[in-house]
Amino acid sequence: MCGIVGYIGARNSQEVLLDGLSKLEYRGYDSAGIAVFTNEGLQIRKAQGRLANLATRLEDEPLAGGVGIGHTRWATHGKPSDENSHPHTDATMKFSVVHNGIIENYMELKEELMAQGVPFISETDTEVISHLIAREYDGDIVKAVQRAITYIRGAFALGVLTEYEPDRLVAVRCASPLVIGIGEGENFIGSDIPAILQYTRRVYILNDNEMAVLTKEAVELMTIEGNSISREMIVVDWDAMTAEKGGYDHFMLKEIHEQPKAYRDTMRGRLQEGLSGVKLTELKVLTNERLREIRNVHIVACGTAYHAGLVGRTLIEQAIRIPVETDVASEYRYRNPIITPETLVIVVSQSGETADTLAALREAKRCGAAVLAITNVVGSSVAREADDTIVTWAGPEIAVASTKAYTSQLIAFMLLSLYWAEQTGRMGAAELRHQLAAMEALPEQVESILTQADELKRVAEEMAAHDNLFFIGRGVDYAVAMEGSLKLKEISYIHSEAYAAGELKHGTLALIEEGIPVIALVTQSSLVEKMISNIKEVKARGGVVYAVTDKAHAELVSKAVDGTFVLPTTLAHLSPALSVIPLQLISYYASLARGNDVDKPRNLAKSVTVE
Repeated sequence: MCGIVGYIGARNSQEVLLDGLSKLEYRGYDSAGIAVFTNEGLQIRKAQGRLANLATRLEDEPLAGGVGIGHTRWATHGKPSDENSHPHTDATMKFSVVHNGIIENYMELKEELMAQGVPFISETDTEVISHLIAREYDGDIVKAVQRAITYIRGAFALGVLTEYEPDRLVAVRCASPLVIGIGEGENFIGSDIPAILQYTRRVYILNDNEMAVLTKEAVELMTIEGNSISREMIVVDWDAMTAEKGGYDHFMLKEIHEQPKAYRDTMRGRLQEGLSGVKLTELKVLTNERLREIRNVHIVACGTAYHAGLVGRTLIEQAIRIPVETDVASEYRYRNPIITPETLVIVVSQSGETADTLAALREAKRCGAAVLAITNVVGSSVAREADDTIVTWAGPEIAVASTKAYTSQLIAFMLLSLYWAEQTGRMGAAELRHQLAAMEALPEQVESILTQADELKRVAEEMAAHDNLFFIGRGVDYAVAMEGSLKLKEISYIHSEAYAAGELKHGTLALIEEGIPVIALVTQSSLVEKMISNIKEVKARGGVVYAVTDKAHAELVSKAVDGTFVLPTTLAHLSPALSVIPLQLISYYASLARGNDVDKPRNLAKSVTVE
């Protein structure tokens, strides 16, 4: 993995490829490279590290030609290096491949090819693909690719060139995302739409086990068996500026400030007039009758989406009063979960392409469960394969550290729980209207929090001087503490842990020492007194406690801590949509204070499209 671009047309492909790769930097990567047809044949340039390193090399050794492929790599097989960077070639340097995904059986393929005398120069799984295509080539690159991929097991999106047919670019998708851009006398491929949006708004989105053959003048879609496909073209209606920083120093800060809009957009059209109910017209399989038949729920996700699922668990259990489990997607299948036709499995993924979440979705469907997806990407694999989908309208999220996608997922869970309660008669009209009014107020409340960013910046700069930090909370505050801790870890590199405050006496108090910072979330009225007792336990051992609480509890909490950030007051179970905002800002400013690259944290990718 991680990002693919391709171009065929009359422009200088080097410039198009570099521009496209720059739009994919948010996916995370450790090296980059391009292959271009030139007057001297197929030529390749690669460089470990940032895309700027590749650009510098190309200034000294430019590649002139109108057909090329490019790649940003996030290491899976083999360490980051020039040799392991994409594009990869066969032994004759006549075939070139870029690949997003993982080839699971690459070792047996590599051994087979080596036994046939094929030399390898990299440690990657991808190199086997270029050798397989070369071996299968008999004058038709499309058929060679089709035959080659029959040997492969795993996930892959491919861009393929051969010097023998410089007028064709072949693209293949199997479980890794790939889009085709349609231009005038030129065509494109990309892992994500932002890679090609500067050049065209007209796209095809490939489904699994499909491929495309691009020339300057045409695009032919087909199955990997070679059967022709007719597909409606999609016209992208969001502006290219949404993929740019819009005046902010970093994408992450921009996306934090976009959260009020994301809340409103995700609620828009889903609240009945007069706040009399919730409309989820996208639910076709999950009819009212089917919802009444559900006896238990499994929420399955990874990373930040998993933390949203923890909040979702509370929301559904409170509203519907049925058991809900929340699982890490990478573990879900392997514990042999108890899934029945009366189980609803909710999969959550910002990109809709998370490999482990997709695998969990497919296992749930195999076992007969209904599957609901919550995703930010229309047309993604998760959205297509689930029975029903609730789309979060957060817009493109560029920063690796998720902010607005997470909070939009919270809004989706709130809408779902209220809709479900309304349709099954578990909530009366007055209570529903009360809760929807509180939801409708959230965007304005977030805006008020964002005006206090300078206060949070001062706190973050103090915390940035420490190498260890802890978060504590109870109930949904604990779920938010986990997300706050993850944000701090992934962009500031400060070691951080989140603990259920009631568990402190069961071992974790041993980690508290003089001067260590602790962030306490205190928003749940029924748990305030217990949280204050936990805070005093930390204070007695020298911890410096900073509390995030709301106006209703601020006076009481402030007496027990060293500093307080006060939130607007909302309903207890809606508080995660507010309390996470200061934690996002603290993480952002702590990362800045430590001199880190906020938008591209080390070792991380935006979308994890392999297991």
